[in-house]
Amino acid sequence: VQLQASGGGLVQAGGSLRLSCAASGRTFSNYFMGWFRQAPGKEREFVARITWSGARKDYADSVKGRFTISRDNAKNTVYLQMNNLKPDDTAVYYCAAGISGWSNGKYNYWGQGTQVTVSS
Repeated sequence: VQLQASGGGLVQAGGSLRLSCAASGRTFSNYFMGWFRQAPGKEREFVARITWSGARKDYADSVKGRFTISRDNAKNTVYLQMNNLKPDDTAVYYCAAGISGWSNGKYNYWGQGTQVTVSS
């Protein structure tokens, strides 16, 4: 499956952005989806994930209450709504798709990143 992330940009602290990740190539609804981010000089970190049905969502502690992951299987797209953004949220954001690795966090496909920059 091919993943295309978009929606990044420059925003002031306290602002909002919505990232999108469009999937193509295989049946999107078979995959659980995740968002990750990597800041300069830091390792990639988990942000959020969602099951194929959308029934379960998990978040990193650092984004709980501010970010919301969702998906629209009819549009083959997963979203990350980011509110009350902080400078520490500045990173390249990546989406990923996994088919059977929910329990161990294994993802099979990765998209290219989209830059999010939050100014103070």
